[in-house]
Amino acid sequence: MSKSESNEAMKNDVFIVGGGPAGLAAAIAARSRGLSVAVADIATPPFDKACGEGLMPDAVASLANLGVSISPEEGYLFDGIRFIDGNRKVEAAFPSGTGVGIRRPVLHRILVDRAREAGVMFFWGARVERTHTGEIVMNGSKVRARWIIGADGHKSRVRRWAGLQQRRKQQVRFGFCLHYSVKPWTNRVEVYWGAHCQFIVTPVSQSNMSVVLITRNPRLRIGDALPLFPELQSRLAGSTVSTTERGAFSAMMSVDSVSRDQFALIGDASGSVDAITGEGLRLAFQQALRLGDALATNDLARYEAEHRRIARLPMFMSRLMLLMDRSVLIRHSVMRVFSAQPKVFAKLLAIHTGAKMETAQRPRDSGIPDHIHMADTEYQQLIRREAVGD
Repeated sequence: MSKSESNEAMKNDVFIVGGGPAGLAAAIAARSRGLSVAVADIATPPFDKACGEGLMPDAVASLANLGVSISPEEGYLFDGIRFIDGNRKVEAAFPSGTGVGIRRPVLHRILVDRAREAGVMFFWGARVERTHTGEIVMNGSKVRARWIIGADGHKSRVRRWAGLQQRRKQQVRFGFCLHYSVKPWTNRVEVYWGAHCQFIVTPVSQSNMSVVLITRNPRLRIGDALPLFPELQSRLAGSTVSTTERGAFSAMMSVDSVSRDQFALIGDASGSVDAITGEGLRLAFQQALRLGDALATNDLARYEAEHRRIARLPMFMSRLMLLMDRSVLIRHSVMRVFSAQPKVFAKLLAIHTGAKMETAQRPRDSGIPDHIHMADTEYQQLIRREAVGD
């Protein structure tokens, strides 16, 4: 990077640390409001990550609001979700719209192209640090920007620089991902439930399925877990693995505040839900749209309020899914309800993917059984018991 390029970077309204989907979405949103934007990341594209690679309909809609579209050749459309727990299955179609299964490097390329088209300046392979005097520097040059955005993940340095400390991680699990060269047998995302682990299977192209194992055991791998899921193992029999197994951790985490002074956080840096919800990217894209508005109006309090609002339901769904993972009795109970009353599963899926439900609405009004609404409370009690070693 030349000196003139470095000086130009320092004159931007918005400086974003982290060039993943959250940072790129924030950059696009800020540029759409007329702000000048620079994005810096120590890594260089293409970015890959062990994840489910399924975008729910509301995530696709948020991308459209950012001017991002995905062509049929770049992904695979799916129209609903299927839960499989042994011999018990329940599924539902999305009430509107379709989801898209797409490889993470492909999504990253699409977002980079859109951001570049919008006029975002990129600094790949750049080291961003904070000096002992409190200054932010990139490759030794001082950053002069009105806003500094932390899009640098769970272990965000920007969050630490801003003094925005995370709360205790409520749950940490591990995810491992492989891609199998096999023609999709379904146009739905499948979630296979087992003893303290799940498989999330997503079609990502006409000839590839993404297979993700989520578990509390960091030593468990896909090849070891597949025999525990004979139906899935049978589906994949004879297919070849087209990628190297990648791992990541999934954490449900929140922070007390996502902004302070000139700093703001987005994506996993600002809190996260468990990967099984499939909501991580949707949250990041919706946060980006709200953050762009807040930066343009110099009103980060507005972003704080919107950030809390859009995270509320995914947090509840994350707790419900984690409770189903942790308790076999609760999982079987919930699956029995879903099997006996498919409309309940369909209603939860509709709410999960964007349909509105007032928080004050009582279970009998929503059509969702009391014990499912109680899952959040039970989860919190379980966490408290665990904390005191009960």
